[in-house]
Amino acid sequence: MPEQWNDSQPIYRQLRDKMVGLILEGALVEGESIPSVRTVSSEYKINHLTVSKAYQSLVDEGLVEKRRGLGMFVLTGAREKILHAEKTQFLTIELPQLVMRIGQLGISTNELITHLQALGTQVTNGEQE
Repeated sequence: MPEQWNDSQPIYRQLRDKMVGLILEGALVEGESIPSVRTVSSEYKINHLTVSKAYQSLVDEGLVEKRRGLGMFVLTGAREKILHAEKTQFLTIELPQLVMRIGQLGISTNELITHLQALGTQVTNGEQE
């Protein structure tokens, strides 16, 4: 989880996004519990109401469920639901913005492909974080 919170968006949103990322990466597995509100609150020195708000957002999205007396658990299908939503977001919003920016900068298709291939090689070789 982040050691520092940035000012670009509310902390609860950053925490929610981090939890979504952990589910996508497989660090939080479907059917398993997520860290308690108290644990996250004390570990990252943030208000427990902030953590609760982030967790409630995950519940509202159908990604986790509360089990009385047991905690919160990642729901079956959560990873697939996140993948679908993230792909849709990327393809309908982020990619068109990227394509427009590429055009503004006058980057040719060949130049773009060359750089994408180089980045792909770096990722494959574990050179990027």
